[in-house]
Amino acid sequence: MRQKRIILKRGKEESLLRFHPWIFSGAIDSIQGEPDEGDLVDVYTSAGDWIAAGHIQIGSIAVRVLTFDRIPVDGEFWKQRLGTAFAVRRALGLVDRKDHNIYRLVHGEGDNLPGLVIDIYGRTAVMQAHSVGMHVDRYAVAEALTGIMGDRISGIYYKSETTLPFKADIERTNGYIKGGPSDDTPLEYGLRMPVDWISGQKTGLFIDQRENRALLERFSEGRSVLNMFCYTGGFSLAALRGGAVLVHSVDSSARAVELTVNGVRDNFPDDTRHSAFARDAFRFLDEMEPRYDLIVLDPPAFAKHKDALKHALIGYRRLNQKAFEKILPGGILFTFSCSQVVTKEQFRMAVFTAAAAAGRNVRILYQLHQPADHPVNIFHPEGEYLKGLVLAVD
Repeated sequence: MRQKRIILKRGKEESLLRFHPWIFSGAIDSIQGEPDEGDLVDVYTSAGDWIAAGHIQIGSIAVRVLTFDRIPVDGEFWKQRLGTAFAVRRALGLVDRKDHNIYRLVHGEGDNLPGLVIDIYGRTAVMQAHSVGMHVDRYAVAEALTGIMGDRISGIYYKSETTLPFKADIERTNGYIKGGPSDDTPLEYGLRMPVDWISGQKTGLFIDQRENRALLERFSEGRSVLNMFCYTGGFSLAALRGGAVLVHSVDSSARAVELTVNGVRDNFPDDTRHSAFARDAFRFLDEMEPRYDLIVLDPPAFAKHKDALKHALIGYRRLNQKAFEKILPGGILFTFSCSQVVTKEQFRMAVFTAAAAAGRNVRILYQLHQPADHPVNIFHPEGEYLKGLVLAVD
């Protein structure tokens, strides 16, 4: 039995009885055993009843719950959780395909492993910790992952330098913690995807837009496409394969534009339909001529915390209004928000307001979300972060 314990205030166990995996600092009455940040602690109610165990850390979210069952958190625990996650991806048809080898294996709370993300790119697994506890347990997780994946992976790259809590007193070094680089090509439904897990954003690719890229491909034939905030150009590649007559990719990052250009060259050598621009998105939209009849707006998160919500909604209204003003009649707009604090209803209202201000008649064709390998724990609705709309603009 662990001697490091959290004692909750009276009545603060209610969310845990509903299996919510977070314990906020204000719910804690006392801490026993002097745990270090990242340690595993047992959680007790004010009446002295054991209720959960998880990683403790400094901050508003004081404990991320790993289990509501009184079981050891050891090698078998990690292997069981990772095995369950792997079985889901295999059932989704994402594993052992010749045309596709990119998917998310672990999605934090959605896979009952709060604070942990693992993405698969061919034979490389990229692991990312968002909590000190997962950082502390990274080698145990890597060992279990090797047992689950076998020769499907040849290397595990640990990339958490920018995702760990800012004030945590820990060493922050990215690098391979098992194996090394692989020479195989990351494929998304047959497209060679430019992935940079060493210096790129997230784990190297926004995997969560995979199915939405496939949908955009179906709309692209004969259209002139503008891909704003293109990052590595996934939507641009889908549009080109879908038969677009022209594709322009825009990102403020010169590195992102370089990756996009490389991806187009690898998939469509000598194709003259594509051009890329390292430009500010709002300025590009202000200055461009109305020449596009398919526009993608996939900006970075405008709000990462509730204090920024008001300004984020203003940003979404402004961005979408510019697109509505410039898109050609009969055009299609794919527009997204990945801000967790922005609800589906708030985002939809921001887009509605933008359409009204632009004086365009708009119809909703699809309401989009994150794919099935980014599952949402039903007891943790905060995990539903990606929302999108496909709009027909008259």
